[in-house]
This record gives sequence, C-alpha cells and structure tokens, in this order.
Amino acid sequence: MGGTLFEELGFSYVGPVDGHDLEQLLPILRTVKARATGPMLIHVITKKGKGYAPAENAPDCGHGVSPFDVATGEQKKAVANAPSYTKVFANALIAEARTDRKVVAVTAAMPDGTGLNLFAERFPERTFDVGIAEQHAVTFCAGLAAGGQKPFCAIYSTFLQRGYDQIVHDVAIQRLPVRFAIDRAGLVGADGPTHAGAYDTAFLANLPGFVVMAAADEAELVHMVATAVAHDEGPISFRFPRGEGVGIELPEKGTPLEIGKGRIIAEGERVALLNFGARLKEVREAAQALAAHGIRPTIADARFAKPLDEDMILRLARTHEAVITIEEGAVGGFGSHVAQLYADRGVFDRGLKFRSMVLPDIFIDQASPADMYAVARMNARDIEARVIEVLGASGLAMRQAGA
Repeated sequence: MGGTLFEELGFSYVGPVDGHDLEQLLPILRTVKARATGPMLIHVITKKGKGYAPAENAPDCGHGVSPFDVATGEQKKAVANAPSYTKVFANALIAEARTDRKVVAVTAAMPDGTGLNLFAERFPERTFDVGIAEQHAVTFCAGLAAGGQKPFCAIYSTFLQRGYDQIVHDVAIQRLPVRFAIDRAGLVGADGPTHAGAYDTAFLANLPGFVVMAAADEAELVHMVATAVAHDEGPISFRFPRGEGVGIELPEKGTPLEIGKGRIIAEGERVALLNFGARLKEVREAAQALAAHGIRPTIADARFAKPLDEDMILRLARTHEAVITIEEGAVGGFGSHVAQLYADRGVFDRGLKFRSMVLPDIFIDQASPADMYAVARMNARDIEARVIEVLGASGLAMRQAGA
C-alpha cells in the first residue's frame, strides 16, 4: 500500500501502521512530531473492540454502550415505560409498507439506529443501506422517487447535514417526493453535542416546496408517517427525538394529516404557547404550573413549520396579548418563520408581545437530556418563567396572588 495519492496532494505519508502495536506506533508518532515540516498523514489500522471478544464479535453494539456485564458484554438497559420513537417510526413504516408496495427505505450505515433493521426483517428487498454516504442516500432516494417509488430517507438530523447539497439540487429543485425521516431531533443526551439535531428545521424550511413537520408525541409520529406516504407533490420531512415516547395510546394505523394545519390543544387567554415538536409535554407541565398562579395559557401544536397554519397562528395573535413559540432547534427555524409571518401581516404594528424559545447559540456539552435542556432553558420551569416575564408586572401580580 502506497501513499502516492496523498503525496501528490502535498502530504507526507507514513503507513500503514498497526494501531494496536504500541511499540511500533508510539515511536512513529514521536518521530513525526519532531521532524514534520508540513502536513503529515499517518495511516493507522485498528479493529473496533480489539482485545475484548464481545466487542470484536459485535462491533455495532460496541459503538455506543449503556452499562454492561464485562464478562459477557451484555448491555443492561433500563426498562422503558413507553416504546421509543425510533421503534414507533419503524412499526408505522412497516404497517404502511404492507399495503403500499412502493414504500422503500434507505439509510446510511444506521439501520439499527433508525429502526430500519426491523423494516429490513419484513421487507429485505425494499431496504437499502448505502453505508456512510449520506449524499448518495439522498440522491439515490431522488432517483427512486423519479422512478415512481416512495422512498423514506431515514437519517439522523446531525448526519443529514452532510447531504444538504443533494437535498437542494437533486430533490428540492426537482420537487421529487422524497420522504425524510429525521431521527435524533433536538438534544440527545449521551450522544453529546456531535449528534444534537439542532439545524434541520432551519435548513429545510427555507427550501421552496418542502413540507416540514415535527412530531409532538409518538401518536403524532404515526400520523406523520402516513402523511408522508400519501404526499406525492414534493419533498416532505418529519422529525422526532431520541428516546422513549410519552406513553400515550398509539393508533393501529396512521391517518394522513391535512398539510399545513395545526391543532389547538387547550383554549386559554392572554398568552398562547405555540409548540413545534416534542416539547409539548413540557409545555403542558408549564401550563399546569401557571394555572396554579391564575394564568391559563392557550396551548397550540403547529405540527408544520412549512407550510405554516397561517389561519391558526394569526388567530392566536388576534386573541392573545402574547405568543411564545417553543421548538427543539436553532434560531432560524419554526419561530423565525412565525415571526416573518407576523411581520409581513403587520401584527407587530398592533403591539403583540412575541418570544421564540430556541436552542442557544452554543454546543451543549454531553449530559442527560433533562440537564442539557436545563442548560438550553427549555424545560417546563423555563417555559413558565418566560410566560411570567412576557406578561410583565400584571402577570407577576397574578402569580404572587396565587402563591
């Protein structure tokens, strides 16, 4: 094995080196550090799990681990109170594929992580793992859609960024009905900042013809899978978080949602909490806490960042003195589109108080999801505090009277 390719690019090449032979590897690293006068490429070969039989025999299971038995390698995962969003997605897609032979699934080296391993067990001939090649996965789905199939491109939010050029040129411009199933939306706990799904809403909702959805709970996810299957007018996406759902009853089969229509969860007054995505549970808890202080907010679930439910969102502005949007994403996403709508329609000219709760402009260090959202100030107590801040002195007086 030679390094001609790298040397032609201006690198000095050393290797290949056995990365498990420290007596060979360490002197090379020291020599390179001492003598390098330009860019160096050290070609080191390792084997995942080397020296630990359970990891060698199942390298995929050793990629990210929970507490495990050292002797056997068996991982000890806590018993879930509800099915994971990933499993709900997989089962919903399987249910749709049973009655629609055009449904196919594509992933980029993450069949287990996206739930497509379950789909592959039932429909192996309709499942495609293209390896760590998100760009190819997107373009492959574009070709499948052009050929009349209904491809679901199942990729983590943080990895979908790699295929953005293909999303724009191969899918969006051609208005091809590729269905993007975006797992790991929002903050992801043990996977840390590298896997945080913070940007997909912002970078998809600005593309013409794209439908952008977010599931507030696992039942909504089932309906969004059905919505994506039924949608043939252009690209469509739906996002959902890592981890287990909230524990609500699941429909046997999803019902397609009306494109661009949200829902009112609870009618209230003065302030409207406009949710997009899986913070709905926290929004409900915040509303309960506020009720104890005499504040009864309206709760709405947008479902769609694009197209927006303009009628519902404008009505919230007309009938409330304040609107607060909540989403598990960076600035530039759902809240920004709502603000643009209000600006275009002159809503701010009439004095509406508007706030947008988004992820902060930092990479949040690895912690539990609850702790990461505490850093982001997007838990129920933070939503409660934002309502109090927006309502001002009158809201504080009501809170104190309730106390």
